[in-house]
Amino acid sequence: MCGIFGYFGKQTDGANLTVNGLKNLEYRGYDSWGVAWQENAELHAFKSVGKISDAKKIKSKAHIAVAHTRWATQGEVSERNAHPHFSQNGEVAVVHNGVIENYLELKKIIGSEKFKSETDTEVVAHWIQKYMDEGFDFEKAFRQTLNDLKGRNAVIALHAKENKLLAGRIGSPLILGVGDKEWFLASDIPAFLEHTQTVNYLDDGEMVILSEQGVEFKNIKTGEAVKKRDIKIDWDADVADKGTHAHFMIKEILEQKRTIAQALQQDLHELRFAADLIRRARGTYFIGCGTAGNVCHAGTYFFTQVADRHVNYAPASEFPIYEHFLKPESLVIAVSQSGETADVLEAIEAAKRKGSKVLAIVNVRGSSIARMADSVLLLNAGPEKAVASTKAATSQMAVLLLLAYAAAGKLEEGRRVLLETSEKINDMLNPRYVEHIRQIAEKYIQKKDIYIVGKGANYPMALEAAIKIMEVSYIHAHGFAGGELKHGPIALIEKGTPCLALVGEDEFKADMLTACAELKTRGAKILGIGANHEEVYDEWMRVPDAGVASPLVNIIPAQLLAYEFACLKGINPDMPRNLAKSVTVK
Repeated sequence: MCGIFGYFGKQTDGANLTVNGLKNLEYRGYDSWGVAWQENAELHAFKSVGKISDAKKIKSKAHIAVAHTRWATQGEVSERNAHPHFSQNGEVAVVHNGVIENYLELKKIIGSEKFKSETDTEVVAHWIQKYMDEGFDFEKAFRQTLNDLKGRNAVIALHAKENKLLAGRIGSPLILGVGDKEWFLASDIPAFLEHTQTVNYLDDGEMVILSEQGVEFKNIKTGEAVKKRDIKIDWDADVADKGTHAHFMIKEILEQKRTIAQALQQDLHELRFAADLIRRARGTYFIGCGTAGNVCHAGTYFFTQVADRHVNYAPASEFPIYEHFLKPESLVIAVSQSGETADVLEAIEAAKRKGSKVLAIVNVRGSSIARMADSVLLLNAGPEKAVASTKAATSQMAVLLLLAYAAAGKLEEGRRVLLETSEKINDMLNPRYVEHIRQIAEKYIQKKDIYIVGKGANYPMALEAAIKIMEVSYIHAHGFAGGELKHGPIALIEKGTPCLALVGEDEFKADMLTACAELKTRGAKILGIGANHEEVYDEWMRVPDAGVASPLVNIIPAQLLAYEFACLKGINPDMPRNLAKSVTVK
C-alpha cells in the first residue's frame, strides 16, 4: 500500500519530476518518502519522514529517477526504512509496492548483517547485486530476482552505471505513461496525468525496460518479448487537483452533483451483457472491502426490491469460505474503486479456479480486477484521491441500482430514477447546506461516541456512515440495524449520546421513527437524515425523497458530517492515520 514512481527521458530534472509525481500519489502512503537518481554514473538519494507535500526542491541533474511514498507494513516509520533501498555496493536502487512473503528466507542467504533497514524491500536490491556478482547483466539479474520473489509485488530499479530503468509487476499495480521520448512509471494514473494521457498497463508477470533505444516489454519468467498497445485515458489533469477546495474530500463530496449522472454513462451492450449474466447465473455473490463492501451489502437490498432476485454478499477477505459453493454457473460481482484491492483479487482467483464468471464494477478501466473479469462496468467518477471514499461509493451504488433495474428488464425506469436522484443531489449540495452540517458538527464535536441506525438498504449505509466518521475524525462510531437496538445496543445510550438516523420515505419509516423514539426516551440526541422534519429529531439534515435510491442521498450528509468533525478537530481528512487509499497488500 505504497506509491512508486519512475522517470526516464529527456528532462534533466528527473529527481524533482518524480517527487512532484509522488505528491499525486500521497493518498497511497504518507508516513515517509524518498527519491533516488542517477548522476555522473553514481546514485544519489534523499529520504524524509513525513508528508511528501512538505518536500523542498532537490538540486540535481538527472534524466533517470525513482521515488516512493510509504505506508509502513515492514519496519517502523523512519528514514532508514524509507525507500529507495540500495544494494551493499550502492550501485542498485529499488522502490517497491507489495509484500515479499519469502524475504526472511532470502535475507538469511544474503546475511542479515548486510542490511541497513528492517524492510522486506531491501532484499530486492541485494538479490539483484548477488546475481550481478555471479555474472548476470542488470536486466537478467532483475528478471531472475522477480522470479525468486513470492507475494504480490511491483518493483522499479535503476543502476549507477546503466542508462536504463527496469520495472516489473507480479500482482501489484504498475502503469507506464508514454510521453514524447520520455516515460513515466507509477502505481496509479494521476501520478503522471499532467504529462501524458497515454498509457500501457503492465499485466501480471510482465516487465518493462526503458532505455535510449525506447521501450521493451518482456515476460518475467521466460524473457520473451511482449507486445503492448497504447491506451488513451480520458481523465483531465485538473480533475485530480484540489482547485479552490481545502481538501480533496470536500471536493469529491461536492462532485457527487454530477458523478451519479456520469455513472449512468454505460456501454449499453456491456450493461445488457452484465444483466444477462445475472439472469443466467445460479448463485450470485457480491464481494468488496470496506466502503465497497457496504455498497455490496446495499446492493443485495436493491436486487430484492427492484429485481425480485436473491444475491449473496460477503466481504472479500471472508470470501474463501464460500469457494466450495462456486460452480461454473456461479457469478461473482466484484466492486472496487481502485480495481487493485488484494483481497478482491484473491477472491476472483478463487472464482476463476471454479470456472465461475466474474463481473467487475471499478473506476479504473485497465486495473487488475477489470482485466481479470468477463465483463466490466465503469464508475466514470474520475480520480478519487481522499482516502475516505465518497463519490466512488455513491457511483458504485448507482451502478448496482441500475444493474438491478437492467436485470429486471426495466433499464429505462432505472435511468430515470437515477437521473432524477442526480438532479436532486445537485439541488441539495449548496454552500448553505454545507454550513448547516458544519453547525451541527460544532454541537457534537466533543462527543466520544456516535451511534447510527438504518433499516433496509439504509442499514448498510449506517455501517458506511460509521466508517466515514471513524476513519477521518477518530470519533468512535457504530452502525446498527434499527430493529436490533433492543437486542443489546440500546444499553450503550446515555443522556446526550448523539444518534444519527438514516430514514427513507419507505415501508421502514414507521419502524425507524419508533426506534428513534426509543433512543430519545433513554436520553439520546437524534440527528435525523430524511426528507421530512420529524418531531422526534433534535437536529435535521434534509435530503430529497429519492425512493429506492434513498441510500445514495442519505449517505451524503453523513459524509459531510464526518468531514466537518475532522476539520473541527484539526485533522487532515484526506490522510487519516494508519490508512491508505488502495489496499494492494494483505
